[in-house]
Amino acid sequence: MAGSPPLCWVVLVVCLLGFAGAGNLNKELEITWGGGRAKIVNGGRMLTLSLDKGSGSGFQSRNQYLFGKIDMQIKLVAGNSAGTVTTYYLRSEKSKWDEIDFEFLGNLSGEPYIVHTNIYTQGKGDREQQFYLWFDPTADFHTYSFLWNPQTIIFYVDGTPIREFKNMESLGIPFPKRQPMRLQSSLWNADHWATRGGRVKTDWSNAPFTAAYRNMNADRTCIWPSSSCSSSKDHSWLSQRLDSAGHRKLKWVRRNYMVYDYCADSKRFPHGLPPECNV
Repeated sequence: MAGSPPLCWVVLVVCLLGFAGAGNLNKELEITWGGGRAKIVNGGRMLTLSLDKGSGSGFQSRNQYLFGKIDMQIKLVAGNSAGTVTTYYLRSEKSKWDEIDFEFLGNLSGEPYIVHTNIYTQGKGDREQQFYLWFDPTADFHTYSFLWNPQTIIFYVDGTPIREFKNMESLGIPFPKRQPMRLQSSLWNADHWATRGGRVKTDWSNAPFTAAYRNMNADRTCIWPSSSCSSSKDHSWLSQRLDSAGHRKLKWVRRNYMVYDYCADSKRFPHGLPPECNV
């Protein structure tokens, strides 16, 4: 981006490490839509989103972040959730936005959820990867995490990496690093595409559908804007990458649970796969 400040200046001068903690969600999050279908309960220890035929609901973080490691425990919609989508993502606010997505695609009872991931840079996505989970995400809370630093973006499920997107700007591949992003989440009806490509519709007799959130941890973040990025806490996450053990776990997930990879979809890209797929 022409005229943008150097990355080192952005990291060291513009953002401040946040200390959000995993306590009262009222301090970290604000409900943005849903007309009462979103609620912060249990003294701020839990947030619930609901969807009925009238509307879904959503929330966002009070802070914007430029880089961070953010964890959230989520319990997804149980039973027949076909047609519903629970989202959990980071997004910037400009027209050419950056975005890092978890989307949990609903299912028929007894069938596994699909975790749909995507990465947008300057308003362009088309980088979808999808995975089954190796557990029932509706039976209990599980931790879903983003690590976003100047070198890489890593998606984690219960501490296991499921996807990595490295900074490859040296090869002309855009990487989101100059726009602050806000954590957002929503529960909405997407039965035109979410379950079996839209062939299975939402059964409104099961409504309201509800997802629950707790234990947000944004201790390791750069909060935008500020005058410095200094902290007495460890901020090694700013240069963290997957180590050999992490790469082994990532390969295990891809081998056993990957459903779709845009880098393997030559029919979708008849004129050649995106350049990052060839690295």
